Amino acid sequence: MTSVASAVPALSDERGDLRGEVRTIWMVWERELIRFARTRTRILSSFMQPILFLFVLGYGMTTLVGTTAGFTFKKFVFPGIVAMSVVMTAIFSAISIVWDREFGFLREMVVAPVSRASLVIGKTLGGASIAAAQGTVMLALAPLIGVRLNVALVFEVVGLELLMAVAMTTFGVFIASRIQKIEAFQVVMQLLLFPMLFLSGALFPLKGLPAWLGVITRLNPLTYAVDPLRHVVFAAQRMPPAAAERFSTGVSLFGYTLPISLEIGFVCCFAGLFLVLAVEGFGRPE
Repeated sequence: MTSVASAVPALSDERGDLRGEVRTIWMVWERELIRFARTRTRILSSFMQPILFLFVLGYGMTTLVGTTAGFTFKKFVFPGIVAMSVVMTAIFSAISIVWDREFGFLREMVVAPVSRASLVIGKTLGGASIAAAQGTVMLALAPLIGVRLNVALVFEVVGLELLMAVAMTTFGVFIASRIQKIEAFQVVMQLLLFPMLFLSGALFPLKGLPAWLGVITRLNPLTYAVDPLRHVVFAAQRMPPAAAERFSTGVSLFGYTLPISLEIGFVCCFAGLFLVLAVEGFGRPE
């Protein structure tokens, strides 16, 4: 396969041409997928942590909090674990940017006669494709914990996964575009990733939280990506009223429960903002 480093300069006569930009996006996207497919350790590790959370935390907390009308904590946490798989893969896919910078490949891409927006979009789509695929694979675990699936549910979940993956990949690309060393990127991501996950409602209900914690969860953009996913999954479970009351969905602001469409709009705005910032970051001198 022709490398991006040799192929991108060949587009010099197509600068500003839509076909040339699409070709650049395609090559960068394809490169991200090939890079991921060749790192078996990364593939394995990206599955292990969500699976441990699902079965260890899910079953452990079920014994602690009990069962409500036949609905267990492991069923509640399942959408959050799917979201965790997507988010972790999406954010850490951006580490390839830091790797490319250390080995000088990023400089070749930046000085090539193509728009930096095409490079960022290609990397974003590559990372988001991988993240959404991994989240979808996690759906195979649903029957093991009693979560019902149907065709409509799977399509809705995949769509929400793609949106979440794009948003978090652009965030990761934005951070990576400003970091010089792989070690620094890993530290920064760990400091940002786990607070965002734990404060998004992925692992516990948002209802009944202390006021200060409720404010933080509402300020977390990931909250508005996790809730629609949980709402879609719960809608297919035929939950008894008692379980629906205890494990309720929805994010409330000033006493108003936000509709899913508005939550999705927040996530789109977040993705758009960090896409712009990531493109700007690619233009900074190394």
